[in-house]
Amino acid sequence: MKEKIGFIGLGNMGLPMAKNLIKAGYNLQVYNRRAVKAEELDQTKIIVCQTPAEAAANVQFVISMLSEDAVLEEAVLGENGLIKSIKKDAVHISMSTVSPETSIRLDELHRQNSSHYLTAPVFGRPEAAAAQKLFVCVSGKTSVKEASKPILEAMSQGIFDFGEEAGKANVVKIAGNFMIMASMEMMAEAFTLGEKNGIDPQQMADFFGSTLFNAPIYQNYGKLIAEKSYEQVGFKAKLGYKDARLAMALSQKSEMPMPLAAAVHNRLLTAVAKGWGDCDWAEGFGRGVTDDAGI
Repeated sequence: MKEKIGFIGLGNMGLPMAKNLIKAGYNLQVYNRRAVKAEELDQTKIIVCQTPAEAAANVQFVISMLSEDAVLEEAVLGENGLIKSIKKDAVHISMSTVSPETSIRLDELHRQNSSHYLTAPVFGRPEAAAAQKLFVCVSGKTSVKEASKPILEAMSQGIFDFGEEAGKANVVKIAGNFMIMASMEMMAEAFTLGEKNGIDPQQMADFFGSTLFNAPIYQNYGKLIAEKSYEQVGFKAKLGYKDARLAMALSQKSEMPMPLAAAVHNRLLTAVAKGWGDCDWAEGFGRGVTDDAGI
């Protein structure tokens, strides 16, 4: 039997990731704000905890998969935060999409606490998480990355190392999410242009996804946008808007002009303003463009 690890955050991504860890032989101490989510896990393999601190107690590794910077910081530093219980030399694997500054700050706090912080954001929708097909970007101390590798391998199809500075993997994640958002805006505009001129957008998506843009992002998101298939929410538009804000903030701090980042930021801001924040971010782009076009 493999060791017990802590797991904080059983949302659309965290739940299938936790299931894969159990499948790999790990027992889990789990915490989620809505404890009912834990009922979807094998009850013989988990202990349901009441606080992040309880989930992090007496384990060598604790994973957090949370929605944004403020939620992650509360889980670490709040009244019942994991920093209060994580043992000396234990590792906090942070898999959230947050700013580099947040990771750098939390890494320093862990160092002061004689524990370790590993930045490990992921690429992939919930169905990829369920299929163990996530890509993980890591940055942090080399020995910590090596020690964490078996756990990350149980949830992913590939791990990519971006150095020892805690915030570096977050930069890659923010840049990657920007590229996904820009691709969705481009596809929504292209398919809607075709639709306005009498061409089936699904036919366009099939053509481009199998020729010029033969890649999972264009195939998977292209299909959702072309078919207007938005019912199953994999990633909420309001979280996409959060990621767009992170991209804009990073571009400004870096004095790096990103006109496309401003465009996708405004697209998702519009989606949230229209009340679509809990819809899939693909709908924020696809429906946003077709609305603009009067379709």
